Amino acid sequence: QVQLVESGGGLVQAGGSLRLSCAASGRTFNTYAMGWFRQAPGKEREFVAAISRSGGNTQYADSVKGRFTISRDNAKNTMYLDMNSLKPEDTAVYHCAADRKFYALTVATTVNEYDYWGQGTQVTVSS
Repeated sequence: QVQLVESGGGLVQAGGSLRLSCAASGRTFNTYAMGWFRQAPGKEREFVAAISRSGGNTQYADSVKGRFTISRDNAKNTMYLDMNSLKPEDTAVYHCAADRKFYALTVATTVNEYDYWGQGTQVTVSS
């Protein structure tokens, strides 16, 4: 089992940047594929970005491609989301998630694939 805690959210102007972090408990962080999802008020939770166990494979939603970068540091049990050129439509609660994977390069991009979730961190982008 793994526990996830997000941090780094806040209020930023359009065009600005933020770095989100997701800290994981336990000694088996490198056995989990990880992902970032977001949920705006009145909307369903949507995929943002995913990274494989090894960090060697990543995938992004079209809406954030070229602006967001997902990464992980297995030695620190931490995953990151660097968000640049933020837009008001990026406003949401951002959640990190973990899914145990056998293969080092497998990524997971749907809500149903993930077993563990953090509480979320609010990102608000003002126009």
